[in-house]
Amino acid sequence: MKIQELEPKALWGHFADLNAVPRPSKKEEKVIEFMLNFGKSLNLETVQDKIGNVIIKKPASKGMEDRTTVILQSHLDMVHQKNGDTLFDFDTQGIEMLIEGDWVTANGTTLGADNGIGVASIMALLSTNEIPHPALEAMLTVDEETGMTGAKYLDGSKYEGKILLNLDTEDDDELSIGCAGGIDTNTSYTYSQEEVKPNSSVFEISIKGLLGGHSGMDIDKGRGNANKLMTRILYNLKSEVEVQLISFDGGSLRNAIPREATSFIAVQSVDKSKVESIVNEVIDLLKFELKTVESHLTIAISESTSTSSAISNSDFVKIINSLYSAPNGVFRMSPDIEGLVESSSSLARVIIKEGSFVTQSLQRSSVESTKADVANTIRSAFETMGAEVVQSGDYPGWQPNPNSPILKIMVELYRKLFNEEPQVKACHAGLECGILGEHLPGVDMISFGPNIRAAHSPDEKVQISSVQKYWGYLLEVLLLIPKA
Repeated sequence: MKIQELEPKALWGHFADLNAVPRPSKKEEKVIEFMLNFGKSLNLETVQDKIGNVIIKKPASKGMEDRTTVILQSHLDMVHQKNGDTLFDFDTQGIEMLIEGDWVTANGTTLGADNGIGVASIMALLSTNEIPHPALEAMLTVDEETGMTGAKYLDGSKYEGKILLNLDTEDDDELSIGCAGGIDTNTSYTYSQEEVKPNSSVFEISIKGLLGGHSGMDIDKGRGNANKLMTRILYNLKSEVEVQLISFDGGSLRNAIPREATSFIAVQSVDKSKVESIVNEVIDLLKFELKTVESHLTIAISESTSTSSAISNSDFVKIINSLYSAPNGVFRMSPDIEGLVESSSSLARVIIKEGSFVTQSLQRSSVESTKADVANTIRSAFETMGAEVVQSGDYPGWQPNPNSPILKIMVELYRKLFNEEPQVKACHAGLECGILGEHLPGVDMISFGPNIRAAHSPDEKVQISSVQKYWGYLLEVLLLIPKA
């Protein structure tokens, strides 16, 4: 069966069309053009604002002209990650989708259901005259995944809607009414180099097979961070044997838990067996600690060759100590909302190569003061060693409003349709609603969506039956939009 044959066909067909268009964050030119052409082909009012967001407006269906205008919001960009052994060019190729039972996934890459299902839902509503709805304003933002740029520089004057439906939540029984804010911490340091010592053997250490995932939604699931695991191996080696670090390359994207890491080391040939023994001992410990969560973890050490220089011993100590001391994972659970991660940090990227040491990490929190606290904790870990620290991309959280009128409507509808209570939650991910609220004062906002699993990783998948549930719910919500 083809993706386009799944129900609802209109939604899945548009998702397939969208996924044929490369749309990495900060390289959205092709998908912007695609959406502009889409809106204009329907003879709908279609514009692009100064930052690149696409706006498509559709008048109300007959008989619903007196209803409140609804803003339908999703982001155009997607996280681009692939398995290390997958050959794929995100800049030129469309996503290769697969149907596996009740799920749609991709062939060794991220799927783009985050937030492509939301975009496809909006396209399906805009392109049909058979679904009754109030006046709609499609807000299709850019660069959500790497900086919330589209939301930050949004022109609120271009919208008249007073209700905003954000279609970017990943559990079909959840109604999200709040989210965490975030800040990026990037560090850099120029280290001294030295030649690999005579009579040395070079080893490659590789970590693969971790689950990875979304560094907000999955940060509390106990998953391994490849950068922290590699740091632990190197720290243990450095503590027991003379070792030179040649390079370290771990992680991929700032908002994804790193799944893979590789390092090259040099040791005196007489210490080869001891080094292998130490590493294997650490490997056994890590596999034991993570056995419940990371059943596919693979850590290997093998002899290799390298012509590169190594890090000087003094800088090696500074770097490894800083990486080891940098907190990673949940920083604090919310004392006010049960089960909600309040603040966290994810060491997303580490590169040590040819005299340059850089890191990227992302701190999140639903409380501004603790966001600053965890960001300063990370800053201090690297400033202590003399690294330059730059913090940027700061965006606010979305303060929950339990008295939201649209929330009341959607909770009652959910009970009626599914005979159960929806989960009204704030999430630890960075939704755009917090920023959008600053540009759209007084707009009532809520976020929901179908079941999406392992977002931001090559294991990303979306549930077919859940999409059907979510789509039917969305159509019923539009029928209940109150009068203006």
